[in-house]
Amino acid sequence: MHTLEEKKEQFGRLLNIMSELRTKCPWDKEQTFESLRTLTIEETYELADAILKDNKKEISKELGDLLLHVVFYAEMGNETLDFDIHDVISKLCDKLIYRHPHIYGEVQVDNSEKVMQNWEDLKLKEKGGNKTVLSGVPVSLPALIKAHRIQDKARSVGFDWDEKEQVWDKIKEEFDELQAEISDMNRDKMEAEFGDLFFSLINAARLYNINPENALERTNRKFIERFNYLESKTISMGNDLKKMSLEEMEAIWQEAKKNDTSHQTPDTGH
Repeated sequence: MHTLEEKKEQFGRLLNIMSELRTKCPWDKEQTFESLRTLTIEETYELADAILKDNKKEISKELGDLLLHVVFYAEMGNETLDFDIHDVISKLCDKLIYRHPHIYGEVQVDNSEKVMQNWEDLKLKEKGGNKTVLSGVPVSLPALIKAHRIQDKARSVGFDWDEKEQVWDKIKEEFDELQAEISDMNRDKMEAEFGDLFFSLINAARLYNINPENALERTNRKFIERFNYLESKTISMGNDLKKMSLEEMEAIWQEAKKNDTSHQTPDTGH
């Protein structure tokens, strides 16, 4: 692999290119923090896709695209004299050192769970201790990821089940409450109870060290693979899905399950 000096050289090259693009390229000159925001989110999801596919070449490429955005924002901050890449990196380094007292201080830890506990405790002490437990959860996070993060934050201060098995009684309770609202066909209450049930299921996944986002995406990809098989097989038979009976589709679906390769997907979650 490359030496530290070679890495520094390439990073400096990137900074120079970014500075030049902001002064010479019409498109780059027009960009603002707001215009880049949605593109950054898109790049983050493309990186996530590459990670789920375990495609190292694509991961490297998408990391580069995401790094470009970091440098882009820093260059815009430099132009307004608000901050530059030095400030970005310096603050990050200071934060990493501060939140790893077991590496750079005298704190002793036995496992990663204790490391995360210390991390959350130190975050609460920042900004004069005025930060609330859930204030660090981004408002714009997708709901499923946000729920998992909220529960993780609450756990860090001891708000959690005594025994993880207790969560299944909660799930049953929420399921029963949902069924009751479905019987009454109250759509507003049905939506609320669906949310409570989803939240409880995500909580269960967390308690059993399963990343719910990865678990659901794995099922999404499995369904897509099987449905694509169903569709292609139907076309090859000269049929139309819209004209097939559910029983005919189910027979091909079972074939798809036998040929399923989605179980080979690497486990990317904890």
